[in-house]
Amino acid sequence: MTNSPLLNRILVVEDEPDIQVIAKLALEAVGGFTVELCNSGAEALKKAPLFTPDLILLDVMMPGMDGPSTFKKLRELPQITTTPVIFMTAKVQPHEVIQYREMGALDVIAKPFDPMTLSDTIRNIWKQHHG
Repeated sequence: MTNSPLLNRILVVEDEPDIQVIAKLALEAVGGFTVELCNSGAEALKKAPLFTPDLILLDVMMPGMDGPSTFKKLRELPQITTTPVIFMTAKVQPHEVIQYREMGALDVIAKPFDPMTLSDTIRNIWKQHHG
């Protein structure tokens, strides 16, 4: 039995309603996770400390505050300074992925993602870092 932290609560920060619905369904119905949705970086900054997620799934391209800016702001919140973050983006050029990892993200998931494998992908990334 490992002592790795449990992955249960996922905060999804995504401005596209269609992707929100698919991600929430995929993570709750297929993955059995508890999911909280945010439409924007600003909303994530309000909800994250109250929801206390185990993991944050963060869209890179959002109007207003983009993913990397939101990530930096989340790191300033005492409850969220060490919460793992995975970026979601359609732009997965190798240099961009390296940049996100250097910022402190666990990994990057390419969009569009497969709803049936999203939970497994997230669990595999989690295990690589907490296994």
